[in-house]
Amino acid sequence: MSYIQAVNVVKEFGTGDSRVTAVRGIDLSIGQAEFISIMGESGAGKSTFLSMLGGLLQPTSGRILIGDVDIYGLKSDKRADFRREFMGFIFQSFQLVPYLNVLENVQLPLAVTHHTEKQKRELAVSALERVGLQDKALRLPNQLSGGEQERVAIARAVVNEPPILFADEPTGNLDSRNSNEVMNLLKRLNSEGQTIIMVTHSRANSSFAHRTVEVSDGQLSATSEAASQFTVSRQAAGAGA
Repeated sequence: MSYIQAVNVVKEFGTGDSRVTAVRGIDLSIGQAEFISIMGESGAGKSTFLSMLGGLLQPTSGRILIGDVDIYGLKSDKRADFRREFMGFIFQSFQLVPYLNVLENVQLPLAVTHHTEKQKRELAVSALERVGLQDKALRLPNQLSGGEQERVAIARAVVNEPPILFADEPTGNLDSRNSNEVMNLLKRLNSEGQTIIMVTHSRANSSFAHRTVEVSDGQLSATSEAASQFTVSRQAAGAGA
């Protein structure tokens, strides 16, 4: 049984003659601790699909299940709580707050948690250690390279230790050396047990994944699957039911 499952997911935008179908009935199963890449041309629907998997965009029809939880069956506030506890997000544009230092940026997802200020700082420092940036904790984002900014974004995504990471073109603004460093970091996080779902246009990046699915015109058009099998653990997602 799958850890994450998309069941006949459809997403339409607009109405009447202006209606556009971005995702056309996708079915996909993802195992726990799997690293999956989603590829396709611009406008193919891959980022829309990722947003639905991550609980950020309500499907027009279909279901997204994580463990036993139908995430769009949750009320919006409960779905936000579920995202905060079980999901981390990494974006191409980094989305760091320019006037906050690195440590403060990493602490942002902890703002609404019940941790003490000391615990928040300790968690943020630990996350920075995981990405090798503990010595840059007091710098501002504009004092970092692009690769370092993306690693800060990754630290922010993992600071709450979510079991699932969603990455949308995580190396899109980076050169090849920094891209490779970020991809090796994601691979290491995956080896530590995090499920990673990544949208990418890069074949080199997709080679880090266990499996690559191709999206074309809103539908799955091909799958390249690794030989290893992935098992499901309900322990992480079950708490959100």
